[in-house]
Amino acid sequence: MTSINSFKTERSVSILLLIITASLWSLGGLLIKLIDWNPLAIAGARSIISAIVILVYLKKPKITWSKPQLGATLAYVATVIFFVIATKMTTAANAILLQFTAPIYVTLLSPWLLKEKTRISDWLIVLTVLGGMALFFLDNLSLYNIYGNLIAAASGISFAFFTLFMRMQKNDSPLESVLLGNIVTSIICIPFIFQAGPGSSGWLFLIILGVLQLGLPYILYSKAIKHVSAIDAILIPVIEPLLNPVWVFLFLGETPGSWALIGGIIVLAAITGRSFLPILKSKDTVISNVFNDIKSIT
Repeated sequence: MTSINSFKTERSVSILLLIITASLWSLGGLLIKLIDWNPLAIAGARSIISAIVILVYLKKPKITWSKPQLGATLAYVATVIFFVIATKMTTAANAILLQFTAPIYVTLLSPWLLKEKTRISDWLIVLTVLGGMALFFLDNLSLYNIYGNLIAAASGISFAFFTLFMRMQKNDSPLESVLLGNIVTSIICIPFIFQAGPGSSGWLFLIILGVLQLGLPYILYSKAIKHVSAIDAILIPVIEPLLNPVWVFLFLGETPGSWALIGGIIVLAAITGRSFLPILKSKDTVISNVFNDIKSIT
């Protein structure tokens, strides 16, 4: 009974960590748009800062060169580079929406790669979430900037494989994959970093991106993914594309349309039904556990 209660507590804490992760990730679209610089330079500089944050946290990283570690590393590199390029080439809404087609691929591949059973309810939630997201961005989604849209779609595929490879390391330390991914991204993008800089405000936004939008949330994500399924790990962060327009509204004054509001309600209801209700039913002091967990890594 103790082990069952411990599992429920760990899963509940992990779900809340994923919520915090998605909230921090959601800063990306707005901040990237605000930085006037080459997208590959942004990706490289952001990854350098993130790598420093993660290295300070890990102190002595365990590099095993295992297939899951290398697979997650390469998938991470593709995800962060594709997303930054897509955000510059198309609308932030398009980039995020197309990246979050990832739940489809995770749901398809989880039974094969992870031996994690996919239930009919999982498929229903995925379809509901994607349907809600389509409504959420119906006011903005277009066929313009087709190359940016294609790159954003590619980031959705790579994000799915990143999630799967990270979950494969549930008994190890998956954060090393993110560290390696940031290092590789930095190396790839170094030639672009030495171009004309983004200005003082641009560097401030880059620091926020590297520390709060990439470094810290991936530390939390790496801890959470050990205790949730791959489907949980890809569905709960769907909160990110819902929060992104909130930041746009607060800082740029753009008001979401009626379709966006309807879509947001649908997605939040689906995510609540899939993941949050077990937390509300839990008798454990989950919130205090989360704050203690965060305090231990800061």
